[in-house]
Amino acid sequence: MPRVSPILSKGLKAIEDLNLLKILHSEINHELSSNRFQGNQSGPLEGFEVEYDAPQSQDVVLRKKCESGEEVAVSALLGPETFAREGVYPREVLMKVCVRKPGLSSILQFDCAVAEEQGSSEFYIQNAYYLQSSSCPRPTAYRGPIFCTLEPQLQESLNEYLLARGIGEKLNNFLLLHLHKKELDQYVNWLRTLVSLVEKDS
Repeated sequence: MPRVSPILSKGLKAIEDLNLLKILHSEINHELSSNRFQGNQSGPLEGFEVEYDAPQSQDVVLRKKCESGEEVAVSALLGPETFAREGVYPREVLMKVCVRKPGLSSILQFDCAVAEEQGSSEFYIQNAYYLQSSSCPRPTAYRGPIFCTLEPQLQESLNEYLLARGIGEKLNNFLLLHLHKKELDQYVNWLRTLVSLVEKDS
């Protein structure tokens, strides 16, 4: 079998690189021109302040101090894509809410999901934990029952507990919009990085 000459091999590589660059530029232009979230607005956060939101990180952390002295911390990031979901936002937000009373080291932690539902947004508690301190508990430590096994009245009361501390539609809307926009920016930056690498290698 005849060998491929170095010149021909280099030419084939150049063609492959050009095809890849064409596809990358097309994808970047598509994402920038689609403006998927352009018309969406989230409104003010009502007491929450963004504590951490690094461009290279997937998560965001917010904190709020209530008039009662309670501290509420929220950390959130996008969950996996749900292809069956309809609406503007294709992915749920995975949210942890921690509530600490003044003068105490113990924490109430809620694992929640935030999703778009028929034009509005809702949060759903998936787990509720009592932690004796902010340090990571032992894997064998009992943290509470499975949330869906609780009495419906208790589930509703815990839901109202979070609503009273600002975990509601305005925060939900902010997280859905902000994290989807952030993921889009990160994806476009990743595509641009690939373009730079391919062009440098060409």
